[in-house]
Amino acid sequence: MAEVLSKGNLFDPVLVTDLISKVQGKSSLVVLSQQKPVPFNGQKEFTFTMDSDIDIVAENGKKTHGGISLAPLKMVPIKVEYGARVSDEFLYASEEEKIDIIKAFNDGYAKKLARGLDLMALHGINPRSGVASTIIGDNHFDNQVTQTVEFNATDPDANIEAAVGLVQGSSGSVTGMAMDPAFSSALAGYKVNGVKQFPELAWGGNPGSINGLKTDINNTVANGGNDLVILGDFASMFKWGYAKQVPFEVIKYGDPDNSGNDLKGYNQVYLRSETYLGWGIMDGDHFARIIKP
Repeated sequence: MAEVLSKGNLFDPVLVTDLISKVQGKSSLVVLSQQKPVPFNGQKEFTFTMDSDIDIVAENGKKTHGGISLAPLKMVPIKVEYGARVSDEFLYASEEEKIDIIKAFNDGYAKKLARGLDLMALHGINPRSGVASTIIGDNHFDNQVTQTVEFNATDPDANIEAAVGLVQGSSGSVTGMAMDPAFSSALAGYKVNGVKQFPELAWGGNPGSINGLKTDINNTVANGGNDLVILGDFASMFKWGYAKQVPFEVIKYGDPDNSGNDLKGYNQVYLRSETYLGWGIMDGDHFARIIKP
């Protein structure tokens, strides 16, 4: 593995691909949206708003100005990390065993990374502490999406229809929906004339789509907060990405996790990985949330 300045060794490309593949299976935002690489110094995404419709021009006729608005949104990657102590026997294990340990670490890190992306971009919180992050600021759905519908357990289908209406009323499209298990359970039990309307959701099912709409069920949607459903134009109006370099370090000395325990004193080494994630909500009016009253 090649050295990259002070960032330690990098995961090899196969492990990075595996890492992102696993993230795609665990994050609602990744399931519903588009991913693209993000450079370390960030990048600007531009949204064009055409102010008028197209105009018919007669032969030798005059052309008129339609008008356009250009709104730049900068996606700045945020560094996230995860580390864990393991026995220093790792240092003396065979190459095959080391690879197995790194793969296991990679597998666990992918799950944490996926959950963390949802918690950061949906709610603006630091996943580990559970409190609002000043680094994220206002760049999250709970802040950007102001169109809301209050949850009515007796008719959750009507809640979705109302939320869809809000998005369409803002000239938006609905391409995906993320819902909390509590809401999917309410939909699963919803009946009309004694007949369940969404049997595919029974027994905790996560069918991938409902009524043709791409859907993912994940407890990151609520995470102890008020959100039960977030729906809207995930295909065009939310973008996320990661810097392709994923540093991985084996730290042999010191107290890198500030636990008060020296690694050498406890015959341990510290495995740490870092990832740079960026995301942007292009237009909050193209989304709606169903919330607890």
